[in-house]
Amino acid sequence: MSLWYPSHSPMHLVGYSNFDFAGCKLDRKSTSGTCHLLGSSLISWHSKKQACVALSTAEAEYIADGSCCAQILWIKQQLEDFGLQVRKVPLMCDNISATILTKN
Repeated sequence: MSLWYPSHSPMHLVGYSNFDFAGCKLDRKSTSGTCHLLGSSLISWHSKKQACVALSTAEAEYIADGSCCAQILWIKQQLEDFGLQVRKVPLMCDNISATILTKN
């Protein structure tokens, strides 16, 4: 088993975020999940139970998006340290309410 990172792929960074609303049966906390691709290669992923109980799916997705955004900022800084400039990084999420909340 190995991870393959082709050298000819374009160097654009994309973040994906998702959540499992109230997935824990004991405390009803949601689980955040994120992954980040540089070109066509997976470079980072994360899955963690959220620290607080979300009252809506929009709130749970907003928390997951915040975690994904923090990781994107860290990755951007690391890439800049290696001399790669990344201007805009799309953050993909599937909850329209969380997207509107973020833009507000």
